[in-house]
Amino acid sequence: MNSRALLNSSASRRLLRPVADLIDQRIDRRLRAAAAADAADREALRDAAETVRRQQLTLDLLLGPSGRGLSRIVSPGPLNRLHAEVAELAGDRDAAVRNVATAYRLLVALESLGAGRIAGGTMNICGKLGTIPLLGPPNDEILEIGTLYGMFSAGLIRMLERDGREPSVTIVDPFAGVQLQPGTPRRSDPSGTPVDEAAVRTNLALAGPAGVAARIRKGFSEEPDTRAAVSDRRYGVIVVDGDHSAEGVAKDLQWAEEIAAPGGIVVLDDFGDPKWPGIKEALDKHLTGTTRFTYLGKASLSAFLRAA
Repeated sequence: MNSRALLNSSASRRLLRPVADLIDQRIDRRLRAAAAADAADREALRDAAETVRRQQLTLDLLLGPSGRGLSRIVSPGPLNRLHAEVAELAGDRDAAVRNVATAYRLLVALESLGAGRIAGGTMNICGKLGTIPLLGPPNDEILEIGTLYGMFSAGLIRMLERDGREPSVTIVDPFAGVQLQPGTPRRSDPSGTPVDEAAVRTNLALAGPAGVAARIRKGFSEEPDTRAAVSDRRYGVIVVDGDHSAEGVAKDLQWAEEIAAPGGIVVLDDFGDPKWPGIKEALDKHLTGTTRFTYLGKASLSAFLRAA
């Protein structure tokens, strides 16, 4: 009898049945164990996914766009580019990384505690706040042309105080109830907060005594009365963030020529932003004429100048 016939015989089947049953039982136990493990893995994955969803919800509430129109969540690429730009302006990579991190924490804290928001993208705001102290302004007189809710000035006060300086802030803004820009419709701010002096005062108070002592002038920067009221000193830092049209920026730059202290820093916001081509147009034209200003470079969407 050959082997196939032997295995197929009834006697062989009776003899091998216990072995086959044992194998079947072992296979069945392994299949049940695998199924249980798969179910446990699926449950663990569901739990992990739910944890991530809760964490993302919390993160979105803290840093998401709701209530300010723009997210404050940071991505590695833009952050690394900002580090490089600030380092090139300041000549110190370690200081650039430190100041950008400090500026980011300030941004989140101010928008969490304040009324309204800080205008601009996250890298733009952190670039301005982080760079200005590293450029060594010649004095502590600060002029901000166009403030929205005053939070940027509050942040700049804190950044300068961290360097042991004693900033004195002057703000010029029309406080028209909403943010004004030529060619754009008047609409409520994403934060829902009216653009007025009361909100600015609230936010400046977050910066302590220097914020409370800030000088605020209601009006447009091109108005003679407004200029006369705040041209009583030479400013170590001038932040130009008012009228974004080419004509408006040109007027603000010309005024800055007159009131910037020797060695003063002028920051031109939204420079290179395709939504506001008039800003670059105005600066390029200004730098081709007789000027005290030297272009130092840019960080995110801000140009930095130094006065002779």
